Amino acid sequence: MIIIPAIDLKDGKCVRLLQGREEDVTVYSDDPAGMARHWVECGAKLLHVVDLDGAFTGEQKNFERIREIRRAIHIPIELGGGIRDIGRIDNLMTLGVDRVIIGTSAANNPEMVKDACEKYPGKVIVGIDAKDGKVAVKGWVEVTEFDAVEFGVNMEKLGAAGIIYTDISRDGMLTGPNIDAMAKMVASVKIPVIASGGVSKLEDIKNLMQIKNLWGIITGKALYSGALDLRQAIDFARGAV
Repeated sequence: MIIIPAIDLKDGKCVRLLQGREEDVTVYSDDPAGMARHWVECGAKLLHVVDLDGAFTGEQKNFERIREIRRAIHIPIELGGGIRDIGRIDNLMTLGVDRVIIGTSAANNPEMVKDACEKYPGKVIVGIDAKDGKVAVKGWVEVTEFDAVEFGVNMEKLGAAGIIYTDISRDGMLTGPNIDAMAKMVASVKIPVIASGGVSKLEDIKNLMQIKNLWGIITGKALYSGALDLRQAIDFARGAV
């Protein structure tokens, strides 16, 4: 089990949103690269980065910040937000991003997911954001009729290397993850699943660790608010605490 700190970028700053709402934003740092270094110093082995401007507008506006993060740390980076075509994936791979996360485009253009997986095997993850079991897109603004688990199974068939599953009703709320929904997703696919949304304390990590074969856990707001200590969380997930 791996604990993955998150950096969400908006207007060049490190922020967190409440339930994905663009207007409910809290700025935590104007130095994302420095924040990335801090998480590495705390023991992070993988960094989760989201370009929120890209997620909401479809245009990646934080490219230079992403470059700065890549230069600042040596651990792998997975990045999502605004990835709408192969050209953008090419640019991010050239920049040194290790894995890309395709969200909205996976629902709107599954053929692009297939093409990306063929071009970059093992480097394409599908982000599934769900509300009441249905896939949400465009920065969580729109909820589709796609069943989240069925969608995950389809993405695995297209070649996705993994799934990041977020229950958006829990994200940023510090209320605990949706264990049942997460367990169902993990049981339905063979590729790695990373849990996201609602992790606020060690007890949440303990509960998620009961899900057999869950690969990792992303946490963001809890780290920035001080509710969760990354070093302690990493040690706990390793069984050291």
